[in-house]
Amino acid sequence: MKKLVEGLAAHLASGTTTLCWCWRLIRKDSVVFGFTDHDLPLQFDDTNFEPEAGLIPSELRASSDLAVDAQEAEGVLSSDHISETDIFAGLWDNASVEVWRVNWQNAEERVLMRRGSIGQIRRGKTAFVAEVRSMAHVLEQSVGRTFQNACDAALGDSRCKVNLETSQFQGTGTVTSLIGDRGFAASGLDAFAANWFALGLLTWQSGENQDRQVEVSRHEIISGVTIITLLEAPVRRLAIGDTFLIRAGCDKRWQTCLEKFNNGNNYRGFPHILGNDTLIRYAATSRGPKGEPL
Repeated sequence: MKKLVEGLAAHLASGTTTLCWCWRLIRKDSVVFGFTDHDLPLQFDDTNFEPEAGLIPSELRASSDLAVDAQEAEGVLSSDHISETDIFAGLWDNASVEVWRVNWQNAEERVLMRRGSIGQIRRGKTAFVAEVRSMAHVLEQSVGRTFQNACDAALGDSRCKVNLETSQFQGTGTVTSLIGDRGFAASGLDAFAANWFALGLLTWQSGENQDRQVEVSRHEIISGVTIITLLEAPVRRLAIGDTFLIRAGCDKRWQTCLEKFNNGNNYRGFPHILGNDTLIRYAATSRGPKGEPL
């Protein structure tokens, strides 16, 4: 049950209200934004709420169990703070959201209707629909380890312990030519064998994508030329001369951990787990009883 401040309770009981919606969003880069569907700017909690930002709320849905409640905010890309490029880049993914009901004549008369985070965003050229998930969605996240063959650690984290800052596992390069929308030839990586950076991470150090980090799909050497293919096309266009820092990748296999990183003691998978082939094996007289393990 919502607890209303005395002024807001009296305002609601009056029969004539001056209410609006306000959204306070904290992006994962810690930048705070405020939006309201009122036609004038509002301010509270040290946040300026931009008027007529184009956000239109759907109905609020709430349940008494632990199911994830959701609301949608639909709107147009009319605010200077909301761009299709930033949405595509993931800057708004999992942003913290506070949804307020506010008396626009007196912003002190307000009630917090929902607190959650941005979920799925469906976007077009001029409009978007953002899902606002309740805090219950955190309960759906996996906790603990998974019994699986492949390693479940992130390369270079505190569990893996591989030092990716050494020259053996990172390099710098420059784009020399473009191949499609997510591939390019690069200089500066001649000391590394093919596939060394496959499944690794690349951080742009210059150009329109500066400071953005992307995943590497393939690392090839064709006729002496290093070819890098990204997993997804960059948000902003690449250009010849763009520089980057690239780190080695890992396919999470036991053999790779031993041979590429010499890190078998920190392998976080179970390489000897029985696979599906064991479950479908059957007895056959053609193999003959030899007393050997299957």
